[in-house]
Amino acid sequence: MAAPGGGEGPAGLAGGPAAGGALWAEVRALLPGAEEGLTLALSGEVEDCVLPLLRRARGLLYGEAGRPCGAAAAALQRLGDVLRDYSWEKLNAGPWRERVRTDPPPVPVVQPEVALPHVHCPSLEHFRDNYLIPQKPVVLEGIIDHWPCMKKWSVDYFCQVAGCRTVPVELGTRYTDEEWSQKLMTVSDFINQYIVNENTVGYLAQHQLFDQIPELKEDISIPDYCCLGEGEEDDITINAWFGPEGTISPLHQDPQQNFLAQVFGRKYIRLYSPQDSENLYPHESQILHNTSQVDVEDPDLVKFPNFRKAAFQSCILMPGQVLFIPVKYWHYVRSLDISFSVSFWWS
Repeated sequence: MAAPGGGEGPAGLAGGPAAGGALWAEVRALLPGAEEGLTLALSGEVEDCVLPLLRRARGLLYGEAGRPCGAAAAALQRLGDVLRDYSWEKLNAGPWRERVRTDPPPVPVVQPEVALPHVHCPSLEHFRDNYLIPQKPVVLEGIIDHWPCMKKWSVDYFCQVAGCRTVPVELGTRYTDEEWSQKLMTVSDFINQYIVNENTVGYLAQHQLFDQIPELKEDISIPDYCCLGEGEEDDITINAWFGPEGTISPLHQDPQQNFLAQVFGRKYIRLYSPQDSENLYPHESQILHNTSQVDVEDPDLVKFPNFRKAAFQSCILMPGQVLFIPVKYWHYVRSLDISFSVSFWWS
């Protein structure tokens, strides 16, 4: 998903007179004529802190004789940044997923003609020239065999080292569902209810887990290939992904290069080139513009006819394997077992 600050806020409202005036005229044409016409009917799942921010933003929109300027425009921009970043965090930063468990689809058969290439411990030069520069996905083997987590990590181990930690729990099959919401619980409660209990499914996507639990961070290391990027090591975002069989990340794209390292369990993954974006029917809303509307494994080809034109590659990512997902590459992920993965987002 797009990182906080990556989208475009109402910066033009605080810019020069010409640019700001033209942009504001377009925005104003989309708004109701009076402030009371812009209703703020929100779901009961939205946190209480959001509504006052929206009311404040609405007041700024209709203040200053119908056009915010100066300090009001700057305040409106800051509110837009806060609300956008709040939305991004709710969608991406710490979600767990829960849904009623049904019989999962069978394990897909990856046909040779669509199978991703596998390479064992390529040199930095080989990876750079054959995959990074041409932006081609690849499964890397043998590069995390030395990680302590490959021998230590299990469901029981997480109960021991992180069981008392309180984490956000996401309710809903995937973040695109209308009924999606969140609650808080400890890791132990989550494992007991959603990993051990087979009636429901939960999923952890937590980018702060390794900072909060040093024991886990000591068991992994940043892949050497990240040194080929333009950023510093401190700029690399490390994410934890933990959940049972059947959890899904819908087809989406991310704004950075990604190494997805599989510690235990298996994942079925499909990749589509950014060149096929038009055939993947991204959502029209700004928040979900990098998420496809198509259910990859059960597509509605009447509603999305061009999806059949999109070429894909796929793999079943096994423990010890690392998938390189180039920036902006569309990817769909379904866990085939209780699974733990670590991803590294880098530039």
